[in-house]
Amino acid sequence: MKILLTTECYAPVINGVVTSVMTFEKELRELGHEVRILTLSMTKRSYTQDHVTYISSLGAGKLYPGARFAWRTDAEFLDELVDWQPDIIHSHCEFSTFLMARQMARKLRIPIVHTYHTVYEDYTHYFSPNKKWGRAMVALFTRKVLNHTHCVIAPTNKVRSILLEYGVTRPIQVVPTGINLAKITRPIDDHEKQTLRMEMGIPKHYKVLLSVGRLAKEKNLEEILFYLSKTEQKNVTLLIVGDGPNRENLEQYAKTLGIRNHVIFVGMICPTEISAYYQLGDVFVSASNSETQGLTYVEALANGVPALCRKDSCLDDVITDGVNGWQYSCFDEFDEKLHAMLNREEVYRRLSHHAREKAVCDYSSASFARKVEQIYQREIANFGTTILKSRGGDLYRVHEGR
Repeated sequence: MKILLTTECYAPVINGVVTSVMTFEKELRELGHEVRILTLSMTKRSYTQDHVTYISSLGAGKLYPGARFAWRTDAEFLDELVDWQPDIIHSHCEFSTFLMARQMARKLRIPIVHTYHTVYEDYTHYFSPNKKWGRAMVALFTRKVLNHTHCVIAPTNKVRSILLEYGVTRPIQVVPTGINLAKITRPIDDHEKQTLRMEMGIPKHYKVLLSVGRLAKEKNLEEILFYLSKTEQKNVTLLIVGDGPNRENLEQYAKTLGIRNHVIFVGMICPTEISAYYQLGDVFVSASNSETQGLTYVEALANGVPALCRKDSCLDDVITDGVNGWQYSCFDEFDEKLHAMLNREEVYRRLSHHAREKAVCDYSSASFARKVEQIYQREIANFGTTILKSRGGDLYRVHEGR
C-alpha cells in the first residue's frame, strides 16, 4: 500500500507522538509499504525533504507550549502528495494537518484512519478558566473532527470510553501503541552505569527513582516531589529526564521542600541515549493522570524497571499490581510499595523480571504495525462497497470508492 501519515510534529521535534509515528513508519516499511509524511514546518517556509513534506506554520504557544498552526496551505505541496496517489491516510493530530488530510482524502476518495493520541481535557488549563466548560469544548471539537474519519484507533480502553462519552460515532479500535524494543533496551555494562552515575552526581549507595517525560503542569510531578520529601526512604535520588515549561517551578518547589540535593534535573537527552538512563533507574515513578497510554512507562518496564504510578485506568493493561509494579492512590500506598520495592530484594527481582517479560510480549512495534495494517486493509475494502441512498422516494446505489 501507499500510506500517507499526517502529524503536526515530526523530526527534529522530540515528543511521544513523534517517537510513535517514526517507529510506526519504520515498521510499515519493513512490511513492504510505501510511506510518506505530511507535517508542519518550524518556520514560515514549506519544503519537501526526502519522503517528508513540511508545511509552513506559525507558533501558537499561548494555547499550549510548542503548539503550531499552518501559516498557509501551499497547494503545490499537497498536489504532489495527491499525485502520489496514496491508498489511505492515517492522521495523528486533530488540527492543521488533519484539515489537509481531509481535503486530500475527499479529492482522492480514500479513507482516513485516525489515532487519538492526546486526551485534551487534561490540558484545558492552558485555554479555559473553567474545567467543565473546557471539557465541553474538547468533546464538541473531538466529535466534529473524528466523525469525519472512517475509523479511530485508541491506545487504551480508557481513551475509547472517553471518545464514546464525547459522542464519537465512528468505529473505535483499541490497539496499544508499539515501541521499538531494541532501540530503547540497549544494555549497558556496570562500568558505563557507574560512570554515568558519577557524571550525574548520584551518591554511590543511593537508589534511583526515575521520571521520564515532558515537564508540564498536567504531568503532576509536584506530587512525586512532595512524596519524596515525606518518605523515610532518604537514601534515594529522583532523576528527572526531560524538559518543559514547568521545569523552573519544579526546581523551585524542590528547594522549598528541602530536597533539592535529592533531585537531579537532567534535561533533554538524545533519544539514542535513553536506554542508559532507564537502566540507571531502580523504580519508575509518575503521578500523571493525563496519559493516553504512557509509552515511557512501557519503555521503563522493557528495561526491567518496575513502576510505581498514580492509579489511572489507562494503566490497567500496563501495570499489574504486584506483578510489574504498583498503582497507588495516596501517599501511604506510595510509601508502603516504595519501601517494599527498595528493601525486599526478592520482591524487586520478581517485579523486574515480569516488567521486562510483559513489555516484550505486549508492546512490540512490529506487532502493532501488523494490527494496524489489518485495519487499513479492512477500511480500504469497506470504503469501496456500495451503499443505498434515497432520491425522490426511490433507493439507488452509489459507489463510495474512488
